[in-house]
Amino acid sequence: MAARHPIELSPAGLLRRLGLARAPAVTAGFGRVRLYPFRPANWDEWAALRGASRPFLAAWESTWPEDALSAAAFRKRVRQYAEDWDRGSGYHFLIRRAGDDLLVGGINLTNVRRGIAQNASLGYWIGAEFSRQGYMTEAMNAILGFAFADMKLNRIEAACLPDNAASRALLAKCGFKEEGRARKYLRINGMWQDHLTFAILHEDWEAARLRPRDPARWP
Repeated sequence: MAARHPIELSPAGLLRRLGLARAPAVTAGFGRVRLYPFRPANWDEWAALRGASRPFLAAWESTWPEDALSAAAFRKRVRQYAEDWDRGSGYHFLIRRAGDDLLVGGINLTNVRRGIAQNASLGYWIGAEFSRQGYMTEAMNAILGFAFADMKLNRIEAACLPDNAASRALLAKCGFKEEGRARKYLRINGMWQDHLTFAILHEDWEAARLRPRDPARWP
């Protein structure tokens, strides 16, 4: 598969076809991974990885609708993500391995609040075959560089199920501090479940020097 370049991943024409004015012409990188915005052409590989990883992911995610992996549902997802980007309320990325451009997962910032808040919520998933290999740690470092250095946010929040040891370890490794327990925080796998809440501040990130190794490029 040919390597993707930022200008190829988010041309202005794509968002014009989606009825939006501003193109997310951006990548971010750290170590072995690169982050790219979604585009309609990504459906087949995204659906293949999500489908193969469904048993691995189901315990940590909301219940999948029947058409979760369909092309139509993916186009709707891409349109919503582009609208979120255009409004500045959310930023969704695919995670690709730098060496061969292979899709390994996804990561996002949602519920972006400006004004006196300057914060956002972090979400992420990794394909089953790529778990526990350090890819998500590097992707998280890349998106934190985007959030703090480029978006000038002050606080990034995250949450995970108490028994998700891998996610808890990941957040701690990336500089997040555990702040408490939120009762019935999200409906996961068909049930309202408590979550542990975490956050990292701009000053925490600065102190840890978790900076992207490759400069991010923004429009």
